[in-house]
Amino acid sequence: MNKPLIISVENLIKKYDDFEAVKGISFEVHEGEIFGLLGPNGAGKTTTLEIMETLRDKTSGKISIGGYDLDQSPNEIKHIIGVQLQAAGYYPNLNLIELIDLFSGLYGIKVNALELLRKVSLTEKAKAKYKELSGGQKQRFSIATTLINQPKIIFLDEPTTGLDPQARRNLWDLILEIRATGTTIVLTTHYMDEAEVLCDRVAFIDNGQIIGINSPDQFVDDLVASGFERKKEVKKANLEDVFISLTGKDLRES
Repeated sequence: MNKPLIISVENLIKKYDDFEAVKGISFEVHEGEIFGLLGPNGAGKTTTLEIMETLRDKTSGKISIGGYDLDQSPNEIKHIIGVQLQAAGYYPNLNLIELIDLFSGLYGIKVNALELLRKVSLTEKAKAKYKELSGGQKQRFSIATTLINQPKIIFLDEPTTGLDPQARRNLWDLILEIRATGTTIVLTTHYMDEAEVLCDRVAFIDNGQIIGINSPDQFVDDLVASGFERKKEVKKANLEDVFISLTGKDLRES
């Protein structure tokens, strides 16, 4: 990949008393890339993400984001990143326009709330309260809030967990559209098909360590070259494709 680096993580370590959650992780992310952190629960993915987001202190290591050193310039980093909040981060009785105005005020900037909602296909819900949204709508809105400050990089932690196939595919399209504008995306997911569709490269993390970094295609090709064969014949479609084909890709949200 010829694009310049926008994130560099070197020998990142995070300890909680005697427990070492992250054990010397190192990786780099290029501008405009979708980079995935994959691994089982407790592997250290979310801890790594939260340290990069300036939400959690590291024990040691060096992190550079957008040319800023995490130790020396955390506030500058906060201005160039967008962080996906979980549901607890929103006031449930405010409508979407009010929430965007609130968050833009915290950034000290003014945004066109309706235009932002249009980007995530939520203009019809502009006056709806957050608590009234479906799961897919809440996830799309959470991504909208990451875009308020026009960030260079956004961080998404398991953005499609719990969504039905239509909402999940819709969110994939949204993430790819955001990347097409030049935004760099770092995400975690437990869905390997999602990582294959979205990510340019992925890092597998297990037990606090990176055990492999490559493109999804190259990982698969290397596994096949090693002699691996699936027990079941690989078909050109899967059951989720059938679901979408039969029910349509349109979102079924009230």
